Amino acid sequence: MVTRPRDQAAALAQGIERAGGVAVLFPLLDITPVADAQILREQIARLTDFDLAIFISPNAVQYGMTAIAAAHGVLSRQVATIGLSSAQALRKMGVATVIAPSERYDSEGLLALPELARMENKRVIIFRGDGGRELLGDTLKARGATVEYATCYQRGKVRTDPGVLSRERPDVITVTSSEALVHLRELLDDPASLLTTPLFVPHSRIAELAARQGWTDVVLTAAGDEGLLASLRAWRNTRGAK
Repeated sequence: MVTRPRDQAAALAQGIERAGGVAVLFPLLDITPVADAQILREQIARLTDFDLAIFISPNAVQYGMTAIAAAHGVLSRQVATIGLSSAQALRKMGVATVIAPSERYDSEGLLALPELARMENKRVIIFRGDGGRELLGDTLKARGATVEYATCYQRGKVRTDPGVLSRERPDVITVTSSEALVHLRELLDDPASLLTTPLFVPHSRIAELAARQGWTDVVLTAAGDEGLLASLRAWRNTRGAK
């Protein structure tokens, strides 16, 4: 079961199918542009004032870069992101040099890089969705930077039929965000029926939340589709094949 937003699930679903599995799409969140983009347009008009632009996620890359292109904006001198998928997306869009962690793919990993160690008098713009963790911005402020958040997309819960969960009886569920996992848990009328299902997640924070929710078989994978698929193949070759 693939729980990503529908328009972002294709690559993972295709990888599962190529590996011989059956991908059941069960999107939990819907990603859309911000309803009122006036503030975002005003920020993009001032992009050259910033020393560093950070894109939090692939969604931030997609919606942020689309808004920048539509407004004929120019990115700041440095561009950074957190994950491999985001870095790849930025490079595909013509951003040649991207500051990104090579091991830990989260705010902590980015903050550990030497490029972000000294931020006195630096102006930073962070492209993200509505809400989210404040660690990155707060830490950069503590290091002397001036930080603005540019909200370029919004998340919403998908109205879905929870009966699909019991009818499909998935062998494995993949979840790629904490917010999606919260929504999934809310849909479980009979938690015991699914909380023993192997849950594949690409980040330790999601795994920790899953453990608190009562999931008993949580598999922490490497980042990106490649990490999820590698763990799914390994599972199939051991427990899944029995």
